[in-house]
Amino acid sequence: MTQGKKEFRHDSLQDVTSIQQIIKAINEGLVKGKLNFSDEEGEITLEPEGLLSLKVSASQESNKHQFSIKVSWQVEETTVRKKKSLKIKS
Repeated sequence: MTQGKKEFRHDSLQDVTSIQQIIKAINEGLVKGKLNFSDEEGEITLEPEGLLSLKVSASQESNKHQFSIKVSWQVEETTVRKKKSLKIKS
């Protein structure tokens, strides 16, 4: 069974020190295997495991410089399989 899509998004202005603390918290969550994102508008908990896909990009355009880090992974669904007996006839 596929669960519905849950999404968390947060936009704000932060200073460099705050960004460092956020990245440090993300790193600690990766080490522990559990990331919890929350603000006044919502919350989501992710549990990264196995092989993770990493995408890093950076750009400079006029006076706007940016970088992004995207991490994703597949979660195996834990479906309960009923034990079925196999019958083969010839």
